[in-house]
Amino acid sequence: MTNEDVWVVIPVFNEAQVIADVVERVRPTFPNVVCVDDGSADDSATRIAGTHAHLVRHSLNLGQGAALQTGLSYALARPGAKYFVTFDADGQHQVSDAERMVEVARNDETDVVLGSRFLEQAQHVPWLKRAVLRTAVALSPTARKLRLTDAHNGLRVFSRSVVERLHITMNGMAHASEIVAFLANNDVRVREVPVTILYTDYSKSKGQSLVNGVNILFDLSLRDRG
Repeated sequence: MTNEDVWVVIPVFNEAQVIADVVERVRPTFPNVVCVDDGSADDSATRIAGTHAHLVRHSLNLGQGAALQTGLSYALARPGAKYFVTFDADGQHQVSDAERMVEVARNDETDVVLGSRFLEQAQHVPWLKRAVLRTAVALSPTARKLRLTDAHNGLRVFSRSVVERLHITMNGMAHASEIVAFLANNDVRVREVPVTILYTDYSKSKGQSLVNGVNILFDLSLRDRG
């Protein structure tokens, strides 16, 4: 399987230190990669341009949700695109997990495959992050409806039919809850599979704090009331 029908979407904000290495790890398995430089103030765009990834740039920082939507829209317009992988730029996702998730999407009559840190042993997840993520699931009616164990994992695989209907409007980190809400409220077949996140000092420095986790739920509650 050459995965020519798969596009990997990587939102990028100030990841010059690692982004070229991340792209070079992805491309032997998934040759089609689009990086969305979301108004980075460092050399991220230059590092991406030195790889064989496609580069799309936001002139201003709009947030990860907006970067994902831009990347998905770009990939959707590419000929032959059938599957779409969202992949973090900080090096914490494993290409082998993404490859296995694409195979599940191909063979299991599944529209969306979500990575989960909690289906198997979760000792590798820092305790504070584990508490935040599990609290987010417990407080989310849509995550409970889908029986998810990890609603905010950035490693996902979408089929084309889902991406054609998905329109991310939450520009910041709350986009993850917005995606879960979309999946719960539409006729979409969803499956979680276990994945391993590589928590380096660098990737942990880029992660969400407890306050950001609360802000996600607050932002979504305001949107739902609006």
